[in-house]
Amino acid sequence: MNNGQQVVNQSREGLNSFLTRMYGFMAGAVGISAVVAYLISNVYYQQTMSFMEQNRYIMWVLIAVQFGIAIGMSFKADRSPIASGAGLVLFAIIEGLFFGVILTAYASQDVTMAFVSAAAVFVVLAVIGTTTKRDLSRIGTQALAALIGLIVVSVINIFLQSPMIAFVFSFVGVIIFTALIAWDAQKFKLLYHQTAGQVNVNSLALMGALQLYLDFVNLFINLLNIFSGFGSKN
Repeated sequence: MNNGQQVVNQSREGLNSFLTRMYGFMAGAVGISAVVAYLISNVYYQQTMSFMEQNRYIMWVLIAVQFGIAIGMSFKADRSPIASGAGLVLFAIIEGLFFGVILTAYASQDVTMAFVSAAAVFVVLAVIGTTTKRDLSRIGTQALAALIGLIVVSVINIFLQSPMIAFVFSFVGVIIFTALIAWDAQKFKLLYHQTAGQVNVNSLALMGALQLYLDFVNLFINLLNIFSGFGSKN
């Protein structure tokens, strides 16, 4: 009985350690993006815009790098934790650069409200996803299908240029990413148990951190569009 209880306690401690690392890595990535975004928008904005105007291809290069990092870390949990950590940091830096340029079009109060709201929603949904005993895989699959539809409509709207469509679908995006946050939180909890001893815990935690980081960032963007009404600051 004592041995069984000890095994349960060790398993629980291992899971708690894993979750602490995963959410810590994710929070660190958000912090890196926030610092870079602040520096770009408040200190190096003119230099950044000038560089991008002179090197118009750089935006596509950075997007390609992010895409490569996301694909590489999403489908290979057994890669080196050093490589995964460097990938997460680089991804966060690039995302911070993009935000530093984009957020200058929004009022600071809208950015603050969107960030605080996204953080609050993320914490609640992450706790639900981590603690619930209900299987969220069906909800997650439906959210992924809805996300694909949202991406298709968003691409079409690039040509339609309809602010109303974009505004309405921001609400849809919020629903989708709140569901994905809960599902991803549960998914990586289950992955930890399923891959115990088979993959490096830090690598798996970094993989989860990137996925949750993407969920948080997209939730923040959609909330920002809602709070601002797609209007720029005066």
